[in-house]
Amino acid sequence: MKFAQTRRLALIATVLAFVVILLGAYTRLEDAGLGCPDWPGCYGHMTVPTSQENIDSNNSLYQERALEKPKAWAEMIHRYFAGSLGLVIGAMTIMAWMQRKKKRHPVKLASWLLLLVIFQAALGMWTVTMKLNPTIVMLHLLGGFTTFALCFTMSIRLSKAHQPFRIKKVTVKELQPWAIGGLVVLGLQIMLGGWTSANYAATVCTGLGSLPVCQADWLAAFNLAEAYQFFGLEAHPDGHYEFGVLGQDARITIHAMHRIGAYITLAYLLWFAWKLRKASNRLLEDLGTLIAIILSVQVVLGFSNVLFGLPLPIAVAHNGVAALLLISLVAINFALWAHKRRG
Repeated sequence: MKFAQTRRLALIATVLAFVVILLGAYTRLEDAGLGCPDWPGCYGHMTVPTSQENIDSNNSLYQERALEKPKAWAEMIHRYFAGSLGLVIGAMTIMAWMQRKKKRHPVKLASWLLLLVIFQAALGMWTVTMKLNPTIVMLHLLGGFTTFALCFTMSIRLSKAHQPFRIKKVTVKELQPWAIGGLVVLGLQIMLGGWTSANYAATVCTGLGSLPVCQADWLAAFNLAEAYQFFGLEAHPDGHYEFGVLGQDARITIHAMHRIGAYITLAYLLWFAWKLRKASNRLLEDLGTLIAIILSVQVVLGFSNVLFGLPLPIAVAHNGVAALLLISLVAINFALWAHKRRG
């Protein structure tokens, strides 16, 4: 009975982690990361202040940032869901430890997941207290994707469908390095996307004329040293990093690198999907087809962001589809490496 409860919690955590990724993207794209300038509450309250008396009092206390209710609610709803995710993961870890003598309970994975979500909460706090420092914002985004991937892995480990996979050993040996390579390539691309978003560089190259890479003179502006300063960035005079602190050349470089990374990721994963389709194994063939479909959707969303100037729904969906692509690769790696473990 407790095993079924742990499995149910893992599924709930996976869904919550995906929702948190979408809410985080919405909050970031709506420029609501400082909608509540304190943490964990909002202007000293656990909900967004509603009475005019509280609003006036808080505005006088935080004179540099007056309360904007839509942005404050976006930030607090994101925190509520993130907090709920942390509680579910905590409960799941406790139950896994209670059943640690049973072989199918992945206690180590649950424990690492709990440590990750605690660190992710700290990153959320630093995102606010360090006023949207781009490096912290990017790490927070990467932490969210990693949490989602590990929750999904936990769900698979606890699933009734987790049984020996009938895959030829020669196929497993051939595909394992390329499956890991797919995770690495996609992880780097997500990092490039996170850095693009954290530095408000997504809109410097938009419109039909910015294809395939960026503006016509993007090479003249290319400067990796300026674009990838992860430490020591100077904030605005009033201490925050909102709307970016890097110059135009650096932002063009960041955007161009994200585009180039997208083309490399597309080429690699399409080739890998083709390899899976040739594996003569129904599970791997289906996963190869799934990757090709998700990639197609992601390409359409990416080009739509460029052509239409980063519409909010499309930009949020772009984050969500990247997360789905990530867990597709996690599923492939799990199938290949679980086969090896089971001998």
